[in-house]
Amino acid sequence: MLNQPLRFLPVPGEPQVDQAPPEVRTSRRRLRACHECDWLVALPPLRPGQKADCPRCGHTLATRHHRPAQRSMALALAAMVALLLAISFPFVSFNAGGIGNRIELTQTATTLIGFHQPLVAIAVILTIAVLPGLYLLGVIWLQLGLLQGQPLPASRAIARSLAHLNPWMMADVFIIGALVSLIKVAGLAQIELGLSFWAFCAFALLLLFTTQSIDSDWMWFSLAGEPQAPEGARTGTTAAAQGLTGCPTCGLVNRLDANGRGHCSRCGERLRARLPHSLQRTWALLATAALMYIPANVYPIMTTTSLGHSSPSTIIGGVVELIQMGSWPVAAVIFVASVIVPVGKLVALSWLCLVVKRSGELNAASRTWLYRVTEFIGRWSMIDVFVVAILVALIRAGSLMSVTPGPAALAFGAVVILTMLAAMTFDPRLIWDTPPAHDPDTTQGTSG
Repeated sequence: MLNQPLRFLPVPGEPQVDQAPPEVRTSRRRLRACHECDWLVALPPLRPGQKADCPRCGHTLATRHHRPAQRSMALALAAMVALLLAISFPFVSFNAGGIGNRIELTQTATTLIGFHQPLVAIAVILTIAVLPGLYLLGVIWLQLGLLQGQPLPASRAIARSLAHLNPWMMADVFIIGALVSLIKVAGLAQIELGLSFWAFCAFALLLLFTTQSIDSDWMWFSLAGEPQAPEGARTGTTAAAQGLTGCPTCGLVNRLDANGRGHCSRCGERLRARLPHSLQRTWALLATAALMYIPANVYPIMTTTSLGHSSPSTIIGGVVELIQMGSWPVAAVIFVASVIVPVGKLVALSWLCLVVKRSGELNAASRTWLYRVTEFIGRWSMIDVFVVAILVALIRAGSLMSVTPGPAALAFGAVVILTMLAAMTFDPRLIWDTPPAHDPDTTQGTSG
């Protein structure tokens, strides 16, 4: 942890942000408090391709990339071009018995408004286009300023927003939903994929690469430097025990006031020793999600009309229909995303809330792992909502063949969002708080 800083020789003509990592621009140790277990550690020197993990729970504290600003800028620009292509050309078309329809990407949301589903429409367009677009523009704005050697106006506010936008971008989930939709329609009509479909596939992949390319530690150091660590801070113990906390946005360790509150001196984020009323808020969101899950399964999520005959379909009914069609893999995907994942999240988070006060060092690691899995899988439940949005927009041939959204679409979308919020409001550091954390094998030190 306390190795000598790495030395990199400057390259003439290259931006300093891309040739000098934080380790070589400061002689002080840079402290970090793990966001999942609150352990206070000093970041070691990192080479490109290396990462620093918490020695207590294994959470990744920092990941170093080669040429981070140029890398993120190139990927963000490419992703933005792919997004513009995806919304400018036809997405997919179908033809059945001489009757067909062709849609653009944005129609997957706008068509829902005509069926009195504005909230579902807003959720769809935000998660697949608007929020990813804002995220990419933010990345381009930030990296442009860093490459010029002078951060552009509002850079700190934009950098803060990137971490908050990340969980709500679901372009990759939408692609899976599109594939499921096309498989369901393929047996009834001839499908033709447009340029927009392939552009959106490229966009989803590039967006994923862009989010993974962000070196948050390097970016924040380049934007605002790093104030000296609070006096007397000791590594090898928890931050809360010393009246400290790590900023969840930029990572800087700050000292809290007597009430356990404060603001980050680097990015301005509001700080608390622990998320206020974490368990109460998580329980409230879980209870609401559980209630919404009932109409989400009882009412039809969509109604299919074929030759004048209407057939409403629930979530489970759709899975059974896919099995009868012989599409076992697709049925498995829908069953896992729409049944196993939501129920699993409700059960897992409820169990964590119940046992959090009885956690100890022996079981805290496994419970933290369960929390990570629960937080990661939640967004994938949106597959069914995206399937409905695509089919409603695409299958519009009147009484011959059409699909309309059911009331369960809104209820199920609410379940997905509520369970994601529940995972966000649960503070995993509570798992490690009782009994008081102590690791006799870790050497303590005083910050320099």
